[in-house]
Amino acid sequence: MPSETEKDPAETLIRITRENKPETVRELATLAKQELPLSEQEILKLVIELQGNGQIRLTGRSVATSSTFSTHLKAGLPMWYFATVALAAITAVCVFTVPDDIFPWVYSRYVLGAVFVLWLPGYTFTRALFPKEKTFAAEDKNLDAITRIALSIGLSLALVPIVGLHLNYSPWE
Repeated sequence: MPSETEKDPAETLIRITRENKPETVRELATLAKQELPLSEQEILKLVIELQGNGQIRLTGRSVATSSTFSTHLKAGLPMWYFATVALAAITAVCVFTVPDDIFPWVYSRYVLGAVFVLWLPGYTFTRALFPKEKTFAAEDKNLDAITRIALSIGLSLALVPIVGLHLNYSPWE
């Protein structure tokens, strides 16, 4: 006599969801792997199909949506973006206001200018291409900190000359 797992994997996933109430697909896949002889990809396809049919619903962790700018800032999610914008603003202020003959302060211009040219463009591009959040399907494709820093510097060294060349031949001099 066939067991329940041999009958219908969809029914097993529905039962696991009802009994254990997993919040994420990862939790459901971990629980389902213990009972089903399926791969993660097969479980994922089955979960997507069952969610599309409305047969299962994962509770998920609620993401706080904010209606005001101040509550959005307090959530802590976009802090890397605002730190990047703040660094760019401080660099612009230092470069345009600090004269060349004030020697203790002129070094801040050099340091911030080097960071602005050699690291910041690559960092923002790397953050856009490889977000830090781990997803179910691409867990092993995230970058560690050293790789992210090296890629940021390398991309900056590649992007800045291309943008400079483009601006040289554009009508915005």
